Amino acid sequence: MNIKFVQNGHIALVTIDRPEALNCFNYETLQELGQLIETIATNKEIRSVIFTGAGDKSFSAGADLKERKHLTQAEVKRNVKKIREVFDMVAHLPQPTIAAVNGYAFGGGFELMLACDFRIAVEDIVMGLTEVSWGIIPGAGGTQRLPRLIGETRAKELILTARKISSQQALEYGIVSYVVPRDKLMDKCIELAEEMLQNAPIALEQAKFAITTGLNTDLQSGLLIEAKAYEVTIPTKDRVEALIAFSEKRKPHFLGE
Repeated sequence: MNIKFVQNGHIALVTIDRPEALNCFNYETLQELGQLIETIATNKEIRSVIFTGAGDKSFSAGADLKERKHLTQAEVKRNVKKIREVFDMVAHLPQPTIAAVNGYAFGGGFELMLACDFRIAVEDIVMGLTEVSWGIIPGAGGTQRLPRLIGETRAKELILTARKISSQQALEYGIVSYVVPRDKLMDKCIELAEEMLQNAPIALEQAKFAITTGLNTDLQSGLLIEAKAYEVTIPTKDRVEALIAFSEKRKPHFLGE
């Protein structure tokens, strides 16, 4: 198995477990990850997901170039289609997602980061979309998600130069939310996850859905999406519980119902 999965309470930890290959994505790994994401998406007990890489060196260095070298053009297209599909599944998970960037994040590894809602990186690492230096382009969402995150001009600069940037530069650009010492990485990710988990699960899902979906539309369409998402929360037991808890001057006990 190339993907490890651990669930601790309402938090799931997904680890790309190919440290000997810098946690690169071969076709088998992508298949495993896709199957796991399908399971997580429908598991109501999982309310936040953290993605990371095994070992201390690499979050993921992207596509497995050793495998890629021996593939036919048809197989390359298959792999690129698969990684795009799997990362899109990550981006559309109903639960909030966090990339715990523990090492190098290049190409597809960087694109997995971008598919997550939040990115927290360790100090003294480098990352980037380096595909054009290999005669290709980012093919798993990089050309679309990075401009939406940091703006068109800066994204073009990073992609067209194939520049590798430090975690501190990524923080300054707004790519990552926090840069922390290595021994504090998972603590920070769990801290952020637990802060979100204090809130109503259905409300979290609907707020994420409204933001993610609305960003790809005009303002008026986005407002309609928000209104529909709000309506989903109205009949929930958690909404009523929040009102009762307020009147009783206590913290609400949310059940995701």
